[in-house]
Amino acid sequence: MREIDTGLIRDAVRDLIINTNIYESPDMTEALKKARDNEKSEIGQNVLGMLCDNLKAASEDKVPVCQDTGMAVLFVEIGQDVRLTGDYIGDAINEGVRAACKEGYLRASVVRDPIDRVNTADNTPAVVHYNIVPGDSVRVTAAPKGFGSENMSRLAMLKPADGLEGVRRFIVDTVGKAGANACPPYVVGVGIGGDFEKCAEMSKHALTVKCEEHSEIPWVKQFEEELLEEINGLDIGPAGLGGNVTALAVHVESAPTHIAGLPVAVNMCCHVCRHGSVKI
Repeated sequence: MREIDTGLIRDAVRDLIINTNIYESPDMTEALKKARDNEKSEIGQNVLGMLCDNLKAASEDKVPVCQDTGMAVLFVEIGQDVRLTGDYIGDAINEGVRAACKEGYLRASVVRDPIDRVNTADNTPAVVHYNIVPGDSVRVTAAPKGFGSENMSRLAMLKPADGLEGVRRFIVDTVGKAGANACPPYVVGVGIGGDFEKCAEMSKHALTVKCEEHSEIPWVKQFEEELLEEINGLDIGPAGLGGNVTALAVHVESAPTHIAGLPVAVNMCCHVCRHGSVKI
């Protein structure tokens, strides 16, 4: 049994939230550069060039890449051979988010209640997905999520008879309906299977996959590639101004499901697609 003080988790969350908002992950930076080189539209090339310049300026000036520094979304994998000491882990995580908001000069974007809309002023509480895994370590993955793209995400409870073609139509239709509203070029996270909430969680987690990586499941890998080609044929393009780069990547996660259902969720993400992780 290994003891880990939750103070380490607090500090990891603080650093991850600040760094993912200021420094674009290398995979996303490279994907944008490749997109700029592959975009056929002159306007699209210019837009992608400005996005690359924005990433560089944010890094050099140590300011957030986007004014919407997102809602703090965290995936926390806790080894079953870990004993947590110190403060309650949930409090430690929120303290890390609170410190990140203050020290990183991040925009406070969370309200305490969906109806009375009073701002918590420090971006807490975070949305945290816990998972118990083998081992004696803790891995924290941060994926701050802005709501320009979150608001264009969708979930459907399809029928098994709809099959893969029904899933494809729903995904492409979701991207088409998003248009320019979610700040393309996109990274599209997809969850297929599980139940209502499981497919949504998978679609969000899919956004933490490195841009150039694909699923190890053969049919899923092929589906990701086909979806990317079809989505890039929608002519939405960078900033919605037309072009052949509407999405940088499509990541699909799947899970067992009920014989009577075919849940599918699409989590849209803008060109920033902030993510980073650390192992403690």
